[in-house]
Amino acid sequence: MLVRGPFELRSPDGELIDPGRSTVALCRCGLSAVKPFCDGTHKIRGFRAPAGGR
Repeated sequence: MLVRGPFELRSPDGELIDPGRSTVALCRCGLSAVKPFCDGTHKIRGFRAPAGGR
């Protein structure tokens, strides 16, 4: 999932995560080694988002 523009990214316990840029790719498959960011693992593992993009 791509996120662009001004946003705040927080951990489950509320700590602010510095994304380091204004556009980031967030992990949806749960397999990334750098969560919450995407590292491309979904391609290798064949993850497909559910129909409707949700």
